Amino acid sequence: MANHKSALKRIRSNDKKRLRNRFQHKTARNAIRKLRELTNKKEANKQFPTVVSLIDKLAKKNIIHGNKAANLKSKLAKHVASL
Repeated sequence: MANHKSALKRIRSNDKKRLRNRFQHKTARNAIRKLRELTNKKEANKQFPTVVSLIDKLAKKNIIHGNKAANLKSKLAKHVASL
């Protein structure tokens, strides 16, 4: 258990950040999953920019690595183009 006031505050703030990161990561994963399930090209083209935006936000906030974000965007773009 923490002994310092600052350590207790750090525990509280880390927990808040962890929950926020988990929510954002899960939301993006669900959006990616929904985009991959689409078979309609028009709908996929409409969804694609929002999903890419979510992925970019995760990478910017270091929730996921930049290279992982690039790989995800590349694979999604390939999928949308193949429809």
